[in-house]
Amino acid sequence: MTKPKTLYGILAAILGTTLAIWLGMSYSGAATPLELGDPGDAVRWGLPVFKGLSNLFMATTIGALVLAAWALADGTASLKRAIDLAAFASAGWFFSGAMTVVLTFVSVTNLPIDTSDKFSAALWQFIFDVELGQYLSLSVLIAALVTIGALASSSLRSVLFVAALAIAGIVPLALTGHAAGSAGHAMAVNSIGMHLLAITIWVGGLVAILYLKGKDNAANVVLVSRYSTLALIAFGVTAVSGVSSAVVRLPSWDLLFSNYGTLVIAKVVALLVLGVFGYVYRVRVIERMRKSGSAVFVRLVIAELFVMGVSSGLGTALSKTAPPEVGGGFEQYTPAQILTGEKLPGELLATGWFTVWKIDILWASICLGLAVAYIYGVWRLHKRGDKWAWGRTASWLAGVALLFYITNGAMNAYEQYLFSVHMIAHMMLTMAVPVLLVPGAPVTLIARAAEKRTDESRGLREWVLWAVHTPWARFVSHPIVAAVLFASSLVIFYFTPIFAWSTHEHIGHQWMIVHFLITGYLFVQALVGVDPGPKPMPHAVRLMLLILTLTFHAFFGLALMQGETLLLADWYGAMGRTWGVTPIEDQQIGGAIAWGIGELPSAVLTIIVSRQWFNADAREQRRADRASDRGGNQDIEEYNAMLARLAARKEER
Repeated sequence: MTKPKTLYGILAAILGTTLAIWLGMSYSGAATPLELGDPGDAVRWGLPVFKGLSNLFMATTIGALVLAAWALADGTASLKRAIDLAAFASAGWFFSGAMTVVLTFVSVTNLPIDTSDKFSAALWQFIFDVELGQYLSLSVLIAALVTIGALASSSLRSVLFVAALAIAGIVPLALTGHAAGSAGHAMAVNSIGMHLLAITIWVGGLVAILYLKGKDNAANVVLVSRYSTLALIAFGVTAVSGVSSAVVRLPSWDLLFSNYGTLVIAKVVALLVLGVFGYVYRVRVIERMRKSGSAVFVRLVIAELFVMGVSSGLGTALSKTAPPEVGGGFEQYTPAQILTGEKLPGELLATGWFTVWKIDILWASICLGLAVAYIYGVWRLHKRGDKWAWGRTASWLAGVALLFYITNGAMNAYEQYLFSVHMIAHMMLTMAVPVLLVPGAPVTLIARAAEKRTDESRGLREWVLWAVHTPWARFVSHPIVAAVLFASSLVIFYFTPIFAWSTHEHIGHQWMIVHFLITGYLFVQALVGVDPGPKPMPHAVRLMLLILTLTFHAFFGLALMQGETLLLADWYGAMGRTWGVTPIEDQQIGGAIAWGIGELPSAVLTIIVSRQWFNADAREQRRADRASDRGGNQDIEEYNAMLARLAARKEER
């Protein structure tokens, strides 16, 4: 009974996608033949159709895998069916994605499709040498790997890894969007990536539910309830990322009335309709399912998939429609614009540290999510009468606030132009933020506050506890390993091509933030953490590790201070900056910052470790005293008797 309904849902999504592509491209003029170099009707219409199908298959793949990892029990028939659905959808993703690559190549080069050597050689050059072809082909390659991985998967752990691989396939697509090559590049790529991730989980999860729904009504209710949590988060992320993407492409209100702006408004309306759907089945339909079955839910899902198809089709039509141009005339690009895509800002004054902001929608959303989730966990504990130290909450929220400031404030605005500002951000990420986050004990809070699953499935609590107890996690969180990673990252990062990659490429910059956060967090956790981890080392050893790693930081800072060679001369030395100190002087200031900025976090860590050492000794002394009292001070009497025997032997001599 489920297969026809699943087919109806997929057909509804395809119909909505196709209809929206046709209407959107016809309205915006994207379907109008070009005066020069028009690829023909087949390519002009075939490319968006295959791109829309690729998006739907990708969404089904990711949604099925994520829903399986989040909602299904290990070793069940439902898990096997979800994996089969993902394997089928990823194969469709591979085929439609490959067609998208070929048709994109034809639309760019206007070469007719044939079997000649000329066409093949040009296509291979497009795939391997042209950035657009590389990104699209990488997504297709990931689809092929996901198909193989899904066919080989049989457990929740393998599903988790295949889901992570499938999600990675979104990254190349985010880098190919319209605004990805314009001013506001970081905002554009992050918003597109977030939008694609949220909508794929939302749409694909709905298709998976329709496919997995069985005769057991109680199991259906559990499945829909767990999916609704994912859908609620996806709706919020989709709304935020959609707005930020529209802001990048439509910087003024007047542009909302352009053809492109009208399509954006239509997509927003579709999103709001989807939000209404989500509210209805979360608040009303789930309760009706408990009482009278799932017939109403199935009809609602099919209608929702149609609207989702419309939204996806509008997105595809937007990708084929050029955003309206802002301004006019020829503009002479400055060196800063050539390197970063944005104009060089004015000199960073003292007040600018508090007044200059450059919002990064990805990290702003992450910080908001970390704060809200933590507060929600604490609220759940208090609701059931459990206590949670207010100091932990305050420390966590302060760390999140500092992370938000680093990634969205003046440091984010100026680190591309000043090495010294970049170094401040780096040192704060790896030392100050973890010192505040680790005492918040997030793993302990999750273990206590998150709902415990009893049906062999894995929710947030089960996945987090599994992750921190894996052999790999125990290895990298060992105090010595964490200290080596923390210290060596400086040299490996700044004196290898990784530094240039993280500066020139958006993905490299995001990797840099995550890397230094993780290495700093692991090191601080090894020193003062209270969350589960490897067997803690003696406090004296912890202090030695702290001193050694900080000494390494000092030598690194000293090397930069005394260096006369600019690390990235083609970047910091070519920015065209006319204010402030010279690039080499700025780099030397960065070295002084690397040497000196860690003093306060180091002092805090030293105090915490020393206090923990003192408290541990005090607890051990109290334990010994209690043991002595229970034994009638027998240990003291035995000690005194030993001293008496030694004194007697001395007198005999």
